[in-house]
Amino acid sequence: MSENSNLSPIPVDPTTTEAWQRLEEHDGMLDKGLREVFAEDPDRAKKLSFEAADLFVDLSKNLVSEETVGLLLDLAKETGVCERRDEMFAGAHINTTEDRAVLHTALRRPKGATPSLEVDGQSVDHDVHEVLERIYEFANKVRSGEWTGVTGKKIETVINVGIGGSDLGPVMVYEALRPLADAGIEARFISNIDPTDVGETTRDLDPETTLVIVASKTFTTLETITNAKLVRAWLLEGLHAAGVAESRDAEAVAKHFVAVSTALDKVEEFGIDPQNAFGFWSWVGGRYSVDSAIGTVLTVVFGPEAFEEFLSGFHAMDEHFRTAEPEKNVPLLMGMLNIWNVNFLGAETHAVLPYSQFLHRFPAYLQQLTMESNGKAVRYDGSPVTAETGEIFWGEPGTNGQHAFYQLIHQGTRLIPADFIAFANPTYALKDGETDVHELFLANFFAQTKALAFGKTAEEVEAEGTTGALVPAREFSGDRPTTSIMASALTPSVLGQLIALYEHITFVQGAVWGINSFDQWGVELGKQLAKQLTSAVAGDEAVLAEQDSSTRQLIEYYRKHRA
Repeated sequence: MSENSNLSPIPVDPTTTEAWQRLEEHDGMLDKGLREVFAEDPDRAKKLSFEAADLFVDLSKNLVSEETVGLLLDLAKETGVCERRDEMFAGAHINTTEDRAVLHTALRRPKGATPSLEVDGQSVDHDVHEVLERIYEFANKVRSGEWTGVTGKKIETVINVGIGGSDLGPVMVYEALRPLADAGIEARFISNIDPTDVGETTRDLDPETTLVIVASKTFTTLETITNAKLVRAWLLEGLHAAGVAESRDAEAVAKHFVAVSTALDKVEEFGIDPQNAFGFWSWVGGRYSVDSAIGTVLTVVFGPEAFEEFLSGFHAMDEHFRTAEPEKNVPLLMGMLNIWNVNFLGAETHAVLPYSQFLHRFPAYLQQLTMESNGKAVRYDGSPVTAETGEIFWGEPGTNGQHAFYQLIHQGTRLIPADFIAFANPTYALKDGETDVHELFLANFFAQTKALAFGKTAEEVEAEGTTGALVPAREFSGDRPTTSIMASALTPSVLGQLIALYEHITFVQGAVWGINSFDQWGVELGKQLAKQLTSAVAGDEAVLAEQDSSTRQLIEYYRKHRA
């Protein structure tokens, strides 16, 4: 543990705490179902609903009593969640395996915030806003047409080349805020090293009006640099066909490529002007970086004002998490509810179900945030974990999911907690005759959480005229836990709040489990082996002979059938 941390080098074992023992003995709602507890307490919804910034969060349909919540908060206290939170915000090196601070929250501190934040002798606030100002200046030039391609044409398409956190965040936010694109500029994204991704993304574009952002902190990520080279070749070939002389290739790359990276030597070697490289810091993990320079593509498409609003939403949720008392602290409460569901109720997966087509990539974004962060089997001191960790996050927008997998959530044998997200005001207020289609849409949102909570008894099924073997088939047990999150509208600020909410939920769970939620060594082995195997795939018999029989057989099949 770094010297600027006051945390113990040995995490608290949550299973040895008094709160954990009491939770194991605790039967949730005293053997009562949600129907009964709602009937007994008319104020249950009010007691278990909270506001955090612009979000309204209803936790009342979870399988908890007020006593459960109290015990969960006791567990948070005994495992030092709030102390660890405070150290994160202060810049302590809580990323122990890499000896780094964890300061994604510093990316959205407003200019002039007090007290100022310094970490390792460096002014974090100054550095963050210096980069933001450079990004905003660049974005304004592209949006206004001052920045053009090599032939003088205005940029109409920006391609973001990245992978993981350099892709999932920008894609999700672009899709979520797409109606706000107001400069006639479209964004596209390339991440997969499958050449199909580059081929399909570029096939109908005009190189003369295309700008490429290569997002890689080290500028060594295999997929990103390979794809960047492919796009560079495509762009130069297209420019040559349009009459741009090959002697202008260096000028063309400099005008059509910028970078999000701190490896300025490698950026320059690629052909990008280092003045057009925007950096971020070792204390920003990839999956926490959409509000850093990784969001450059978003600033170009939506403009600096929208990006500032986006950052303000993050900061509003940060401040709620940092300052709200535990009993009303939404990220803390939701994180502890996840602990309850995983470690005491046996849930293995977690559904996120946005009733907004614009959030169709939000579950995929959360998969990296939550599963890369908390998919760990060792604690931050290297010792084995003492309880189940992590959840499998998944989901699709409503109402599509209702016609796909909701059957399992409603009547299957697995407990699947679900978060439902909706907005009171639609982006497109359309009507089918006299029917407000958004109201029809939200009626489904309200109905699903009601049905999951309260179900349908055999008596109710029979009262509708159903008899015999069809009765159990149409019976719903209820008591399927859900959380409902609502806001007035999907704005840049609200989207920032949603992202920060889940960042902090993830933090809370990791703090209880005693794991480091900010490294990702689990993704490294496959990368290393891929590099080793590349020569075997290309025909190196000696390397091929060193492989296990299954891997060797698969490579031989590929080489035999590759045309």
